[in-house]
Amino acid sequence: MTDLSIVVPLYNEDESVRPLYESITNAIDPMEREVEIIFVDDGSKDHTFNVAAKIASTDKRLRVVKFRRNYGQTPAMAAGIDLARGKVIVTMDGDLQNDPSDIPSFFEKMDEGYDIVVGWRHDRQDKLISRKIPSRIANWIIGKVTGVSIKDNGCSLKAYRAEVIKQVPLYSEMHRFIPAMASIAGPKIAEIKVKHHARQFGESKYGISRVYKVLLDLMTIKTISTFTARPLIWFAMLAIPFLLLSVTMLAVSVATIGIGASNALPMAGAGLLFGTLSIFLLLSGGIAEMISSTGHESITNYSLITAREFSERDRQLEQNPEND
Repeated sequence: MTDLSIVVPLYNEDESVRPLYESITNAIDPMEREVEIIFVDDGSKDHTFNVAAKIASTDKRLRVVKFRRNYGQTPAMAAGIDLARGKVIVTMDGDLQNDPSDIPSFFEKMDEGYDIVVGWRHDRQDKLISRKIPSRIANWIIGKVTGVSIKDNGCSLKAYRAEVIKQVPLYSEMHRFIPAMASIAGPKIAEIKVKHHARQFGESKYGISRVYKVLLDLMTIKTISTFTARPLIWFAMLAIPFLLLSVTMLAVSVATIGIGASNALPMAGAGLLFGTLSIFLLLSGGIAEMISSTGHESITNYSLITAREFSERDRQLEQNPEND
């Protein structure tokens, strides 16, 4: 096992790959640690993979992974984390806005006994109206909902102990909620100030379309963090009001049906519906309790090939074009 793994998702960043690699190596060379770099090409349509694979052929520390199509930043990050062999895993963006020179600071902070270290872009080089203000509002909401107050959830530059991050399921846009998801296990979390640069090449991959995904993921995390300990109890608490309402409505309908009340039958029907809902909630709680107690296997829904496998496949296709 290596000391440090650096995971970088890439999507249409062919102009950024080489300067990013050079910045990372300049940062890690003085550390005198065993380090690996993992570039995950998230189905880029430009030459990102070719540039990265060429660099990997000259530096055994660099491992390159290629998705067959674009899955998104979180699956790309999850793939890199899954393949990482380091005791400490650092994640960062591939657009040169995160500064690799901050990586040694993360490693030093981890040595103080922290399990997760989160970067805080205190001097963020983004537009105020479209990026900074929405980010501040989102960070406040996330802190209130999850109970994990972090100044900059959107900063991808973070460090994790491998045994912590590898137990956190990642999908959709949940990479920004990793500290909140991991908080169930009670890790020690720290924040450090990091440098932030304006984008040099290409265009931002973030847009307003991600907002609804983030909100849905936030609801999911709140549900998981609230129900994870004893889900049956929580579902039972939800079912009790409906059960009481059902019993009350059925009792009233029975009491009034003898005097020919016109609303007795509809009330009985509504009581049965509320009773059915309470039973459904209790059964759902039982299923959740079984899942919680027995555990589950994480299914990673991505398809990938490594740089070496990619080259070998192309060589075989050239030799046997009729099999393509």
